[in-house]
Amino acid sequence: MKVLVIGSGGREHAIAWRLSQSRHVNKIYCCPGNAGMAEIAECIDVSPANFDTLIDFVKYEWIDLTIVGSEGSLLEGIVDVFEKEGCKIFGPNRNAAQLGLSRVFAKDFLRLHSLPTAEYKIFTSYLHAEDYVRLKGTPIVIKADRHVERDGLFIASTIEEATDALRLIMRDRGFGEPGKGAIIEESLKGQEVSFMLFIDGKTILPLPSSKNYRHLFDDDKGPLTEGMGAYSPEPVVTKEVEAVIMKKIMLPLSKALNSEGIKYKGLLYADLMIDRGKPYVLDLRCSFGDPETQTMLPRLKTDFFEIVLATVEERIADATLEWKPRTSVCVVISSKGYPGKYQEGVIIRGLQKAKAMRDVVLFHSGTSFLNDDIVTAGARVVSLTALGTSIKDARTKAYEAVEKIHFEGMHYRKDIGM
Repeated sequence: MKVLVIGSGGREHAIAWRLSQSRHVNKIYCCPGNAGMAEIAECIDVSPANFDTLIDFVKYEWIDLTIVGSEGSLLEGIVDVFEKEGCKIFGPNRNAAQLGLSRVFAKDFLRLHSLPTAEYKIFTSYLHAEDYVRLKGTPIVIKADRHVERDGLFIASTIEEATDALRLIMRDRGFGEPGKGAIIEESLKGQEVSFMLFIDGKTILPLPSSKNYRHLFDDDKGPLTEGMGAYSPEPVVTKEVEAVIMKKIMLPLSKALNSEGIKYKGLLYADLMIDRGKPYVLDLRCSFGDPETQTMLPRLKTDFFEIVLATVEERIADATLEWKPRTSVCVVISSKGYPGKYQEGVIIRGLQKAKAMRDVVLFHSGTSFLNDDIVTAGARVVSLTALGTSIKDARTKAYEAVEKIHFEGMHYRKDIGM
């Protein structure tokens, strides 16, 4: 079968890599892809936003399934367009994707259906929001409504940090149009974990837990990013805690979606806080996490294509997921300046040495070709995932691989898995 993957980041490379191991898949296309994906797939020079051209391409090449990694494409309604044309595609339609793309929609949805989440208020007036922050004090969490590209999440430890975040969101429009405003919510304490599941509109199938290191620097300092590394599974999510997550959040969430007439099909990602065994929803996303996907897929034994297709065809009730009895640690290497302005076109050395290591998988995030060299072309450049008998063992292998990579201005955290 032929599969098209939409996106160019590390999660899309991990998806393409896993598809390349499927006994069902004989051809993979990526749009637009990256230098790493080009080794296992044909990258097509088409904008992911050009739905008409993509539809023509899918029909001309007789592509059997399209998998969407880019949340921006989901927001723009790529699934609706493909389904209207009779093309199979993995991902929620535009109506369902609101749950992961609008924090305001998600928070109101959670509150309406009495699902556990942090207390919050939504503001469209900067002055009212500033007054509320001064009244509540810090630490406090500030969020932009939209959840695409730049993350728009701030954990403010001082009033000045909180007002700066509000100004960026509501006055400077640092995250595009202000939309429904800013969310101000309480700062929960506990262990933050990532929890993903397949959902086909009727049935849910959970993946193992993972831990995403969101801060740029060691010891969880510096600005928040989409993720500088991860490990899986997260020990705090015991079988008992997972049962509580499913009973108190995931199953009720699935039922609530159906009760609202929202047919959610695809991958649903929940950022959770575990406090003394009790889970709370921090954020929801409508696609695979990054770098959680790079961390998790090397552990998967089940044919990935079969699970994705079962989700699209609404038959995951009969599906199971098998995982290798090993842990994984992923370390992300970013460009200098990330998450702000960063440099592109810097030659990367040592990729083949790292790729050749046993129990290590190299995923490209922001790379491209310049003549015969692979160069940086994004904020997060590559991620290296290692498998081990323990988190410590996997961590040692991952950092051994990281040490083989070199490019000017490269940055990575040194405490992933500690």
